[in-house]
Amino acid sequence: MSAGQARETGEIFGPRMTLFADVLSVGVCTALVSLPVVTIPAALSTACAVLRGAREDQPATAGQYLAMLRRRLRAGDLAAGTLSLAGALLLWADLALARAGLPGAPLFAIVAAAVGAYAAVVGLRACGRPESLTDWRAAVGGAARDSVRDVGGSGLVLLAVMAAVLCAWMMLPLAFLAPGPLALALTAVDVRMQHRPGGATALPE
Repeated sequence: MSAGQARETGEIFGPRMTLFADVLSVGVCTALVSLPVVTIPAALSTACAVLRGAREDQPATAGQYLAMLRRRLRAGDLAAGTLSLAGALLLWADLALARAGLPGAPLFAIVAAAVGAYAAVVGLRACGRPESLTDWRAAVGGAARDSVRDVGGSGLVLLAVMAAVLCAWMMLPLAFLAPGPLALALTAVDVRMQHRPGGATALPE
């Protein structure tokens, strides 16, 4: 911990509590920006980038989040959101057909759910990668490789999503806070992958 992060004598809240508060504020911003749905990838990617900057003593605040979001919103972000929405609707339609009692429906439902879960993991891991700020294609390609090489990390991503969904289901207002911890988990999984032997090379600080 750097000297700037050291807890002063008599200080009630240390740097970890401050970071936790920042994560929640970033989560609220992410939830609000995600309301149009097609902006979800850009919103989550920006949250991950802001929280990654906390490792370099950069501010992880709502103001930093909004400033970064204004600089990076582009057609590619909306295209990524549109493709994600189309994929989710396609999965929903496939599962609806399976529930309608088509021949081989149980096996079809299992395969569709597995493909959907893999696509979700790749998409979420792509949001956690630094490349997603400028190049979604590179981010998705790297995330697809990481999801296979790092099965444990992919499992952690699924657990993080399940925890976020469970929190939102138990208490609806938590849905506006859950994106923050989810973005923190995605960032941590990517940083963990970079520091593994044979993992991606970390970006220079």
